[in-house]
Amino acid sequence: MLLKTLREEVLEANLELVRRGLVLYTFGNASGIDRREGLVAIKPSGVPYDNLTPEQIVISDLAGKIVDGTLRPSSDLPTHLELYKHFPTIGGVAHTHSEFATAWAQAETPIPCFGTTHADSFHGPIPVTEPLSATEIASDYELETGTAICRVFTKLDPTAIPAVLVAGHAPFCWGPTAAEAAHNAVILEYVARMACHTLSINAESRPLPRALHDKHFLRKHGRNAYYGQVKT
Repeated sequence: MLLKTLREEVLEANLELVRRGLVLYTFGNASGIDRREGLVAIKPSGVPYDNLTPEQIVISDLAGKIVDGTLRPSSDLPTHLELYKHFPTIGGVAHTHSEFATAWAQAETPIPCFGTTHADSFHGPIPVTEPLSATEIASDYELETGTAICRVFTKLDPTAIPAVLVAGHAPFCWGPTAAEAAHNAVILEYVARMACHTLSINAESRPLPRALHDKHFLRKHGRNAYYGQVKT
């Protein structure tokens, strides 16, 4: 089986989205990339998660040509491919329609950083794309979705903010691996829910001061990070 390990990792990332309640029925998908081979493994379109096996994970090249697999890939494959092409440090992408993050996307509103839980994982508010034009929707919708995401990150670091809200649609997340992309999707939903609760308690809530935001993010992800154990 071509890219057996990557297929298994991608299957596990997809199942993690289900376990964490981020996916309903066949909504959502996760993928991973083998940079050396230039190949992407992604969930097949419309296949129930209960029945999904590593053999059913579809392998595509970066041009979207199916290299291995008998099923259609996720319809969001062109979006994933755009992210892999433009964000060279990422190794996995996760897309869900999780309730609270999707609500923010539908409201076309970035998620502010109200507290340190958000700051631990995202070095800034979660941005939202511009809505696609009628022409973009009619031409190559999934590709244009990826292009819209990449436009948001022309002035943002995708490794510091590994998530985005697609206006009127839903969130996409990414990370160094498919597992970490799924992890970021779980954290995104958690902070999206907390942001909603924060505003319901106090509609005038203000974002976290930048000094505290930086402290929490950089102690986990900065050059001199000291959170957790030293990796050997």
